[in-house]
Amino acid sequence: MNVFIAGGTSGIGYALARHYLEKGYDVGICGRNLAKISENNLENVKTFQTDVCDMNAIATAVHTFLTGGQNLDIFINCAGSYAEDVAGKISYEEAEEMLQTNILGTVNCFETARKVMKGQKKGSIAVIASVSGILDYENSSLYTKTKRSVIQIADAYRRALKPFGISVTTIVPGYVDTEKLRQLNNNDLHKKPFLTDVETAVIHISEAIEKQKKRVIFPAKMKWMMKSLSVLPSFLLNTIMFRKAQWMKDDQP
Repeated sequence: MNVFIAGGTSGIGYALARHYLEKGYDVGICGRNLAKISENNLENVKTFQTDVCDMNAIATAVHTFLTGGQNLDIFINCAGSYAEDVAGKISYEEAEEMLQTNILGTVNCFETARKVMKGQKKGSIAVIASVSGILDYENSSLYTKTKRSVIQIADAYRRALKPFGISVTTIVPGYVDTEKLRQLNNNDLHKKPFLTDVETAVIHISEAIEKQKKRVIFPAKMKWMMKSLSVLPSFLLNTIMFRKAQWMKDDQP
């Protein structure tokens, strides 16, 4: 089995790469900063320094990974960018990076995998979205809007690729205890409800891909909380989510 993971140098992507290596699969990963891999001592993996915003670079990395006409069995896009803009302001550069990485990067990954798998008549594509993308309200953060876009993009590709035997799985996690999340919150995660450890997240994600599920939301408590919030009137949801963002920001320096 050949597995390629975009954004596989750290966090969930790195944990998935380790998971598939332990299963004996051939694994390729790409990311902007390959130095993270040496820090994590990930061995027997093919690495590519690639930005998902550059589709040609992603395509080259995948074709280089697949030597000798091999099939691409699984492609997982774990790349993402985050900046908070509800309770505080973000720079244009931060906004641009989120739009480019979370939307353009998602399309680039789907297109790369699609072109390879279409000729195979089989394959599995997965993308990491966010539980925040379930909510649809006017004043949601830019991050939330980009992740909602990821969910919609995945739905569109699922419909288009089904006739070719290609499955598309949308992974919609709540808070996952990664190094990145700890960095963003000064190592204080007490305001992150229903926190999931990385190992549990990997189990949810790998099982969803194996079973070719359309969409998986976890943990269950976060899933039901978000679904409950989604039925509220927009004006009330706006107020609740803004106050939540302020509350979460209060302890930040």
